[in-house]
Amino acid sequence: MTQYDYIVIGAGSAGCVVANRLTEDSDTTVLLLEAGNPDTKPEIHIPAECLSLLGSEVDWSYFSEPEPYLNNRKIFCPRGKVLGGSSSINVMIYMRGNPHDYDHWQSLGNPGWSYLDVLPYFKKSEHSSRGASEFHGVDGELSVTDLIAPAVVSQRFVDAAVALGYDYNPDVNGMQQSGAGLYQLTIKDGKRHSTAAAFLVPILQRPNLTVTTGALVTRLLFEGTRTVGVEYLHEGTLHQARVNQEVILSAGVFDSPKLLMLSGIGDAQHLQAMGIPVVADLPGVGQNLQDHPVVHVAYQATQDLQTASTSSVGEAGLFLHTEGNQEIAPDLQFLFGPSVLVPPSYAHSGPGFTSLVCLTHPQNIGSVSLRSPDPQDAPMIQMNYLQSEADVQKLVVGIKLLRNLFSASAFDEFRGEEIAPGADKQSDTALKAYVREVCDTVWHPVGTCKMGTDPMAVVDPELRVHGIEGLRVVDASIMPTITTGNTNAPTIMIGEKAADLIKTCRTPPIIPNKFNVQTPAHSPI
Repeated sequence: MTQYDYIVIGAGSAGCVVANRLTEDSDTTVLLLEAGNPDTKPEIHIPAECLSLLGSEVDWSYFSEPEPYLNNRKIFCPRGKVLGGSSSINVMIYMRGNPHDYDHWQSLGNPGWSYLDVLPYFKKSEHSSRGASEFHGVDGELSVTDLIAPAVVSQRFVDAAVALGYDYNPDVNGMQQSGAGLYQLTIKDGKRHSTAAAFLVPILQRPNLTVTTGALVTRLLFEGTRTVGVEYLHEGTLHQARVNQEVILSAGVFDSPKLLMLSGIGDAQHLQAMGIPVVADLPGVGQNLQDHPVVHVAYQATQDLQTASTSSVGEAGLFLHTEGNQEIAPDLQFLFGPSVLVPPSYAHSGPGFTSLVCLTHPQNIGSVSLRSPDPQDAPMIQMNYLQSEADVQKLVVGIKLLRNLFSASAFDEFRGEEIAPGADKQSDTALKAYVREVCDTVWHPVGTCKMGTDPMAVVDPELRVHGIEGLRVVDASIMPTITTGNTNAPTIMIGEKAADLIKTCRTPPIIPNKFNVQTPAHSPI
């Protein structure tokens, strides 16, 4: 049986970073397992083709269960199934979040995760086209650049926001987050710069790195409460690999808790109902699911908007505080693009532009659970969007703000008829109905293996699974609360910080058993 120092499960936004950093030491061997295939699909590398990847063979194409507050609609939940993970299918916006986000994480009992603690890790990854500064780095692997040829109408979105009294903000990742500006993207030489392109491809020749694609990990292997390896399905055959140091679980917000549960780590009652022997009774596994709900405001355009192949569906944006409290993170984000993005019932052909109203800190909390003990079955996902009426009302406020913005003179030469919600929807009652009819995800799920020390925490502040030795979770699932804005850059940061934590703990310590840990029934390898 093959043996490695570390096994990383998932070559996504965090996993590629971890694999890169750990193999910088030529004496450290790493096996990187990815369920998807190499990132050879041409559309991956063309920024403007990002939406064509959704639902394709490089997407897990998950759906939620019927959502009780969204007229029982099932919500499409795309996740990357390819080298680079979701960084290979996202809209490439580089957004770190708000300093308050990380200070809040620390206040929840996670020392070392304040904004000042994590800023160096953001800078470490970054190669900023704007040069080095207090907030930006130039020595990192990830190319972060301004739009090469933004559509004129995207600049008009910024102009209109400033005309209405909002701040102009040229750098949403700098001194402040609120205000309007053009976004920066993870693009290099006109092509998508995923974590696979940035962190993995340049190191594939390292002799101490083994990358296996098409490898679906089916369970973790234990001796007592010590993680000793993994079992995975590759080309129709089950394989096992043993680990000397640690297994790093970076399978993402849906699949990391799924694999923990398949391996006997999770809520004991749920595992027993699935016929899975309990290794550790951790009731928080799969809980605390958070995401940013969005609604669409779209208009016809009176002329062609001349979008570039190096563009994204999100070129500009605005963060604001609807309640005027500048001491907290903004509660609304608007993402603007020079194309029509509307639900199927509002289908439209021809040029147009859209802004999404995004609720940055909604009250909805969902969950991930097992559908069956079969590793090839999709997990059960319940998002619970808009379970709070206050969230609905705040999205209505966002729609009204956007209508006001789009009526500004900056849009006069571009503005056609309103496609969505539509001019017939003016009352609060009509707009609330519209919100529940079309509310969707902006693809930022986090939180299902949250970091902390409370009874619902899954990992400690060093990302070690409570009560289990030699196992960490390193991806967006460890976020105790969702960040303000797009979540890819924070996930990359988590990978960077985790790699340092792992390196300083070469021989993993015995973790105090604060939780109900039992000896597994299945045989060790």
